[in-house]
Amino acid sequence: MLENRFPNIKIIESGVKELKSKEHCIVTGDGSQHVYKKLCLCTGAKPKLICEGNPYVLGIRDTDSAQEFQKQLTKAKRIMIIGNGGIALELVYEIEGCEVIWAIKDKAIGNTFFDAGAAEFLTSKLTAEKPEGRIAHKRTRYTTEGKKKETQTTAGIGSMGSALGPDWHEGLNLKGTKEFSHKIHIETMCEVKKIFLQEEFRISKKKSSPFPRDHSNQSVTTDNEVWPVYVELTNEKIYGCDFIVSATGVTPNTEPFLCGNNFALGEDGGLKVDAYMHTSLSDVYAAGDICTASWQPSPVWQQMRLWTQARQMGWYAAKCMAAASLGESIDMDFSFELFAHVTKFFNYKVVLLGKYNAQGLGSDHELMLRCTKGQEYVKVVMQHGRMMGAVLIGETDLEETFENLILNQTDLSSYGEDLLDPNIDLEDYFD
Repeated sequence: MLENRFPNIKIIESGVKELKSKEHCIVTGDGSQHVYKKLCLCTGAKPKLICEGNPYVLGIRDTDSAQEFQKQLTKAKRIMIIGNGGIALELVYEIEGCEVIWAIKDKAIGNTFFDAGAAEFLTSKLTAEKPEGRIAHKRTRYTTEGKKKETQTTAGIGSMGSALGPDWHEGLNLKGTKEFSHKIHIETMCEVKKIFLQEEFRISKKKSSPFPRDHSNQSVTTDNEVWPVYVELTNEKIYGCDFIVSATGVTPNTEPFLCGNNFALGEDGGLKVDAYMHTSLSDVYAAGDICTASWQPSPVWQQMRLWTQARQMGWYAAKCMAAASLGESIDMDFSFELFAHVTKFFNYKVVLLGKYNAQGLGSDHELMLRCTKGQEYVKVVMQHGRMMGAVLIGETDLEETFENLILNQTDLSSYGEDLLDPNIDLEDYFD
């Protein structure tokens, strides 16, 4: 489709074996060589699987693995989710008809995105039934084409599919075998110590814990159930389950490019890029999850390996490469002025702006909060009377106003606590 629409585009379906940066050449899986003038690496990131090669451990990173997960879930009575990022948060809420044990290494859920207060606000939604209608999206939707891949052999098993995107579980029926909606137990401050297959567990003579009961519901599975896989946590608890979802974050997918090339790498293993998305090697650019932003960032922006940010970087990298080819100068793109991310957790709209968790501000900041249980949660990060970041959960209608207040660094010290007074129409006031 792309080749038909744009005659200047040529698409090669193949994995990359090697980058010969000195010769400006890429070697693909079939051994053929492709010479480039400029190159942009956009190979994303790979899931950090808690255990490689175990058939009962699933990572969800691309659209294909999400399909596989749905297939496994239809036969499941209990699953375990390891991890505390966006994918874990979405899964825990979306799964129905299956017991879920959720193990997180932090004190509170979703700590990449929230503080403990926001986590508390959201946790109450996990125990409630899910009758309400879904909130509508007011943005472009990203879903995959209906056509299934004929074979996996062309790309090679184990190769990465397309990125999940923000709407990845739309159209997936995430239902287990049972007739209830939510049954979730959270184990905090722990990690996976050991994974046992059924036979290994029998030999170990260890005992597994039953699913913790609440008072209103009878447990669906008894303790003497035999499970295909068992997980021992660092808090000494052991649970059996049908399978484990590993959602413990990602690492930059740099592997085929490092050998023989002297890339400068960030602490997180990404390829360092400057303000023009240029790596440390001439004519090689990088964008998205594979790269580590190494320019002096705006005081209210930070890199986060998110779909929205990867898109912005790809778009900007293309402009930078075109400008460099034409010998023109280019300004830093506006999307790197302010960190802004809109998503949906537990059917609430969630907006994160600027230094929403006071990242890098030290103790020299104050927080303002407004919370209406079950409806909205508003947190503002202030420093020297200026707004540095915000978390908005629910339909607050404050995002545009706050975005402008952060960008303009308006002095708000005279307003004090009144800034979040629900009786004051901020939008109108700062219009």
